[in-house]
Amino acid sequence: MNDFQKARSLYEKGGYTCALVRGDSVILSAERGIAPLVELLVRDLRGYCAADKIVGKAAAMLYAYMGISAVYAKTISKAAAEVFDRYSVGYEFDVMTDRIVNRRGDGICPMEVAVEDIYDCAVAAEVLKIRFESGI
Repeated sequence: MNDFQKARSLYEKGGYTCALVRGDSVILSAERGIAPLVELLVRDLRGYCAADKIVGKAAAMLYAYMGISAVYAKTISKAAAEVFDRYSVGYEFDVMTDRIVNRRGDGICPMEVAVEDIYDCAVAAEVLKIRFESGI
């Protein structure tokens, strides 16, 4: 089983929101939203493969910034797919949607709004980190 398959298997069978795998190194999280990704910004994750529940543009920008090589997403937004295409991150998904909605289901996810007009992964990572840490 390769890293991509292992990440997807761990995600699907373990009840996690995201799983990252490179060789024998495995990172698992049950946190919601971009929380696990923001916390992982301090680690060198180049070459890892990931599996995630929901990947919008915000998460895609973080994955690309961290050097993740491939991502499986249960649900992906069109904007996230565009980011992965632009930054040569491999991806597979089950469902593609136009937008990622907020947790109340009554609007766009605030993290998606934060990066809507940003196309540089480093800038997006800094903006998302600040917004996340400020609780917005």
